[in-house]
Amino acid sequence: MRGGAGGRPPQETGPAALVRLVATGQAESRAELARLSGLAASSVSLRVEQLIEAGLFAEEGAGASRGGRRPRRLRLAREAGVFLVADLGAHHARLAALDLTGTPRALADLACDISVGPEATLAAVIDSLRALAAEHGLADVPVRGVGIGLPGPVDPATGQVVSPSRMPGWNDFPVREFVDAHAGIPALVENDANLMAVGEHRRSWPDLDNVMVIKLGSGIGCGVIVDGRLHRGRGAAGDISHVRIRSEATVDCSCGHPDCLEAHASGAALTASLAAQGITAESPAEIVDLVADGVPQATAAVRNAGRLIGDVLTALVNFFNPDALVIGGSLSNAEPLVATIRGAIYERCLPLATRNLEIATSRAGRDVGILGAGHLLLDHSAEWIDRTLDR
Repeated sequence: MRGGAGGRPPQETGPAALVRLVATGQAESRAELARLSGLAASSVSLRVEQLIEAGLFAEEGAGASRGGRRPRRLRLAREAGVFLVADLGAHHARLAALDLTGTPRALADLACDISVGPEATLAAVIDSLRALAAEHGLADVPVRGVGIGLPGPVDPATGQVVSPSRMPGWNDFPVREFVDAHAGIPALVENDANLMAVGEHRRSWPDLDNVMVIKLGSGIGCGVIVDGRLHRGRGAAGDISHVRIRSEATVDCSCGHPDCLEAHASGAALTASLAAQGITAESPAEIVDLVADGVPQATAAVRNAGRLIGDVLTALVNFFNPDALVIGGSLSNAEPLVATIRGAIYERCLPLATRNLEIATSRAGRDVGILGAGHLLLDHSAEWIDRTLDR
């Protein structure tokens, strides 16, 4: 759980690999585990027995026959564990308790303000996650990992937030170390757009190798899947929010530089622009509602934002040549914005770059970041699985 690539699980054949195959629905029998893992049937049988004895696997009923006796079906035991995940925004957090298949067992929203600082915010989030699990009858189920998504750059080596533009007090704060200590279990700390990219890729585009996922909400983010794996770089990969754009009027960004994309085209920027025209919209969702209601100023604002975002993405599509560009976040529900982005890319990109490119809105829903965190936590599960078997 300490860094590494994300996206696709590490290649290994230990007990954790068998757990992932069952958890992700790829295998439901010992024979399928042997076929997919490449292990001998005897080795698989021994490891399955160990996992059943440790309370991670259960066998029930009978699976589909491929000829001969129908195999017993394998599934994760209820007591195998849960993951607790929080996807933080500027003023709220989406909380979840997931079983090890990544399926939400409990979901909740928490009002919070990240500007109060990391200690108070993270302590409240962790306490609320524990309360959520208890409220849904999961207090006796072991917590196997905690995932935290943050709306700012995260150093994958240290788990620290680095130079965030809208998170006062968070710079260089050791988030992973704090959560490890406060929760008492290993933590995964990741940028929210990266979690969205993993969740979207695994849920909706698993057969594509190269995918860009854009998050358009109060801020702007981008997660990049390269060769089926999350590409983090050194923590800033995909951060398009501070690309400088051309604009008639100069606007200073919260990062201190003028005319960043986020300063002109994010939900926060659109809210400020509409407010200057006497139109109140307190969130990106309310901007979408104004567009749906036919408010011309709101429609013009999102179209202008779409043009600016499209200009930035044009260069990236030419450079990266992805299989799909997925547009998510609350602003993605504004159809004129998405249409303008799509039009800019098809008009200005090289024909070869767009010939087989699919541009689509998110298919995984509002909890895509939660799902992405569950996948990454399961991908890096070897440590706690080995500890469980050693007891």
